[in-house]
Amino acid sequence: MNARSNSVEVMTPVSRRRIPEAAVIRLPLYLRILNDLTADNCTQISSDQLAVLAGQNAAKVRKDLSYLGSYGTRGVGYDVAYLLYQIQRELGLNKSWPIVIVGAGNLGQALGNYGGLSERGFVVAAVVDSDSAKVGSVVGGVRVSHVDDLPLIVQSKGVSIGIIAVPAQHAQSAADLLVRAGIGSILNFAPVMLNLPSDIHVRKVDMALELQILSYYEQVRSDARATTVTSASESVIA
Repeated sequence: MNARSNSVEVMTPVSRRRIPEAAVIRLPLYLRILNDLTADNCTQISSDQLAVLAGQNAAKVRKDLSYLGSYGTRGVGYDVAYLLYQIQRELGLNKSWPIVIVGAGNLGQALGNYGGLSERGFVVAAVVDSDSAKVGSVVGGVRVSHVDDLPLIVQSKGVSIGIIAVPAQHAQSAADLLVRAGIGSILNFAPVMLNLPSDIHVRKVDMALELQILSYYEQVRSDARATTVTSASESVIA
């Protein structure tokens, strides 16, 4: 893919600054696209082309990349390898992040055994649970510890990211334990809102919500098919 762009993308080194959350959310999307392009031996891409692949408009893409320091060339675009490096560095993916999973049930085991975490720089340093029947078992090559050991685990292994993989009724207590242990960022899989200090960063994975969004699109498709059938029937009758 040879990139061509009418936009001016000049190298402008900038000091590190805080990126708006909306842009941060889009950076992993660009990262995935760039990884795919690298696998296809693509070396250059314009903001217009990246925008099409990301389902965004080019102006928004250029704005997002400006937070990293724009360095593209008119008529050529961005160097894929360097842009990939810039995004990885900005997201902190140029090093490994140890994480702890709270909950060794079905979800916790699935997450612990998911190889995609390590491939993306996240190492499962520990899995903890309050159920003595689960303590001592092995999840993803890690022996499950008791939740009471969480503070020591966080301190000794330098963990700053925690994953909540417990039922909704236990999610708040799990979050409180993570915060008291020194965790600053939490990925919450429980379908419940957490009440936490404002300096704790929380991302929620709500599968029910995502399915409800998908059901909307399926309903739109269903309505469209029904309208088509009705129109066809009326044409036959006429």
